[in-house]
Amino acid sequence: MTLAERILAAHCGKASVAPGDFISVRPDVILSNDVTAPIAIKEFRKLGVKKVFDASKIVMVPDHFVPNKDIASAEQVKMLREFAREQGTIYFECGQMGIEHVLLPEQGLVLPGDLVIGADSHTCTYGALGAFATGMGSTDIATAMATGEIWMKAPPTIRFVYHGTLSKWVSGKDLILYTIGQIGVDGALYAAMEFTGEVIDGLSMDGRFTMSNMAIEAGGKAGLCRPDNTAKSYVQSRAKKDYTCYELGPASECAKVYEWDISKIEPQVAAPHLPSNTKPVSAFADVAIHQVVIGSCTNGRMEDLRLAASIIKGKKVAPFVRCIVIPGTQQIYLKAIREGLIETLISAGCAVSTPTCGPCLGGHMGILAEGERAVATTNRNFVGRMGSPKSEVYLANPAVAAASAVLGRIASPDAL
Repeated sequence: MTLAERILAAHCGKASVAPGDFISVRPDVILSNDVTAPIAIKEFRKLGVKKVFDASKIVMVPDHFVPNKDIASAEQVKMLREFAREQGTIYFECGQMGIEHVLLPEQGLVLPGDLVIGADSHTCTYGALGAFATGMGSTDIATAMATGEIWMKAPPTIRFVYHGTLSKWVSGKDLILYTIGQIGVDGALYAAMEFTGEVIDGLSMDGRFTMSNMAIEAGGKAGLCRPDNTAKSYVQSRAKKDYTCYELGPASECAKVYEWDISKIEPQVAAPHLPSNTKPVSAFADVAIHQVVIGSCTNGRMEDLRLAASIIKGKKVAPFVRCIVIPGTQQIYLKAIREGLIETLISAGCAVSTPTCGPCLGGHMGILAEGERAVATTNRNFVGRMGSPKSEVYLANPAVAAASAVLGRIASPDAL
């Protein structure tokens, strides 16, 4: 079996599963946020069940519209807060929380070999640890909270093998943008994407989280990496329970295998209005911008902030350009303060926010007006994603984003 199939088999009580099998699995973690949990809570009430099956396996994280931007968002978070208090679920309040997909691994709530379902499409992030993690609808989450089980169809696996050596300024974000550019936004539809090769072996956990996070942008059901020593080292001090590391299966078990030598690729930029509309950064010589966003569940981790600060240090954000920096969690925020990164960014003219999804989904903290153009380290650049349907979002890594903020146009750090 493939890595995904081995995890699924272990969670449905079968010796093996194959692509296309309909199975009932018992998840280790059930996640929802301030956008999706209210619907799940209402559906849970309709079932007539008084208590969740296991409060220790249910995590609720308000992160999309926090700190609450209006009465409606305040009411949504209030519903989460009251349900979590009533049921005893794991809950993170504003000021103690972070963006859910950065927060859960940081807190040791997701471990290798786990099966995670979440009412958010980027739940696939946790596959970087060698877990099977996938997004579902709120009604599915309601059922899982009540019963401790959920059905799914076992997906086929597509293996992506990355050979070579990363060039300067090229990161996990560029690998996944390049991949989506090659196969399209439906190139891995309902498949488990398996990232491997010597380049992945040398990639940091932060880089792996970024890659798995955007599996959904290729249509993937999940995005997994082998739980090697890098992953084990990450979870060693965080794990609060035992975990199982499953190995990759033979390539012959995969539905398809892609192999690329990425030694010569430049930093990638996805132009509007699809993550697959990727080109090398050098193809965007004269694209002026109005806003830069560095953060999100894709690139709001320490490695991302360190990289951005190293490029922007001693420089200034270009006139009439807004550069918004959003650390992924409170712990990351504090660490960035202690390392002097926040002072560097603010001194350069950046605005630094408390952890929130904020502008990524057009929520708040940086909405675009008609005709405005942004470079963002986020994961989607659909029409109207960050505000006006007549605005534009270009996806890039933190190094390109920081350089673009200084120059006022899309640019590689080499241009500085």
